[in-house]
Amino acid sequence: MSLPVSTETDRQIDGLLGRFPQRGSALLPALHLIQAEKGHIPLEAMDYIAGKIGVSPAFVAGVVSFYTMFQQTPIGRHHIQVCCTLPCALRGAGSVMGYLERKLGIRRGGTTPDGKFTLSAVECLGACDTAPMFQINEEEYGQLDERRIDAILASLK
Repeated sequence: MSLPVSTETDRQIDGLLGRFPQRGSALLPALHLIQAEKGHIPLEAMDYIAGKIGVSPAFVAGVVSFYTMFQQTPIGRHHIQVCCTLPCALRGAGSVMGYLERKLGIRRGGTTPDGKFTLSAVECLGACDTAPMFQINEEEYGQLDERRIDAILASLK
């Protein structure tokens, strides 16, 4: 049976297991490694990491579904995560989401047909002072309006 991850990722996960006094503590960093390789965390990788760490597959699935940073299905090259927590909501997050849905031709949770963009609503991204804001992959953008959004999207390859 082949591994659901590369041999290099498997080796890195083994290294993580040796760094933590309790094997379960390696779960989050291991999931990050899997997602970095695959772009998401497929079910077979959840089963694999559960066996490697010594927890149930249901526990791993619960962790993956709890944290918005982990994706269970493939996402677009540019993952736009719009903060919808109260400070952003009060300063226009709903308008930002609506504009992005119209501009990209997708609803929240969707991915453009070309695989370039995935649009998600998320909770606090920790940048309330620049509300409304979103994060694209690992980069944060705040004080959004339609003009700024257009410029940001145009800059993405």
